[in-house]
Amino acid sequence: MSNPEIRYWELDRVGRGMASWRRERPDIDCNGKAVVGRILHLHDIILRAVDRTLAVHGLKYPTYAVLATIRVSGEPYRMSPGELLSSLLLSSGGLSNLLRRMEKDGFIRRTADKRDGRGVIVELTEKGIAAADASMADHAAIERQLCECLTPDLHETIARGLGLMITVAER
Repeated sequence: MSNPEIRYWELDRVGRGMASWRRERPDIDCNGKAVVGRILHLHDIILRAVDRTLAVHGLKYPTYAVLATIRVSGEPYRMSPGELLSSLLLSSGGLSNLLRRMEKDGFIRRTADKRDGRGVIVELTEKGIAAADASMADHAAIERQLCECLTPDLHETIARGLGLMITVAER
């Protein structure tokens, strides 16, 4: 860059938007956009990259997230919908619809919870276990690839900062 006073992060879509806000509405402090706006923009970028990676396995992120979450819960690879909801970024209605599709596709089976007659247990089928096992390394690789521009220290700082934001915002 020819002008050493310009910081590269001010040139992205969010930085340009913030400059417009500051010009047109200097009475509004828009500094939150520097983080929140970038998280929202990055969410779309990450989801597209993850979905491209998972497409090789015939999956999209929501299905993968359920498969991987149940898979890493350990044998016998089953969880209640409530346990899934506490781990995933889905609404209960969204999860119900997704589980219905996943059952139809043969990735899971839903059975009555023997401990609670009103409850349901979601269990991976052999096809679900195979799909999870086949896709998990590729998913982790794309996440690492998306972060490779960060130094280890910056990676740790961002991870800690985002973790703090999530913890505070969920309260």
